[in-house]
Amino acid sequence: MNYPIAGSCQCGGVTYQLLSQPKMIVACHCKECQKLSTSAFSITAIVNAEDIKFEGEMVEWSRTADSGNINGAKFCPTCGNRIYHFDPKQPETIKLKPSNLTDTSIINPTAHVWVSEKQDWFEIPKGVAVYDKQP
Repeated sequence: MNYPIAGSCQCGGVTYQLLSQPKMIVACHCKECQKLSTSAFSITAIVNAEDIKFEGEMVEWSRTADSGNINGAKFCPTCGNRIYHFDPKQPETIKLKPSNLTDTSIINPTAHVWVSEKQDWFEIPKGVAVYDKQP
C-alpha cells in the first residue's frame, strides 16, 4: 500500500490525507454503531493523530459510552458524513471511519467487538479476534 491515501466526505467539503498505515482495523457490532452505519456494524481504523491531516469545516457531536468515556464524533456539516471519532482523554488517537477513503483496500478488520449485539445473520470470518464487548 502506498501512502498517503486521500479521503473525503460525500460532498467534498471535508478532505484528508492518511499518511501511514492504521494501527488496527476494527468492526464494531454494538447497537450504536449499527445506527451510525445503518448496517450490521461500523468499521473503524485506529490511527495516530499525527498520521492524518484534515481540511475543511467539521462539527462535533458526543455521547457518553457504557464505559463512562466520552465518544466524540467529527462530521461534515453539509452532508453529515462521519469522518472520525475520538476520546477527548486520548487526543493522540483518531478513530477514522475509513469507508470514505479513495482506496478502501486497507479495510480488513482484524478484530470484531461488541459481538454480543451482532446481527444473527452475519458470520465473522475465521482468524480474527472476537470480543463480546469492548476489550
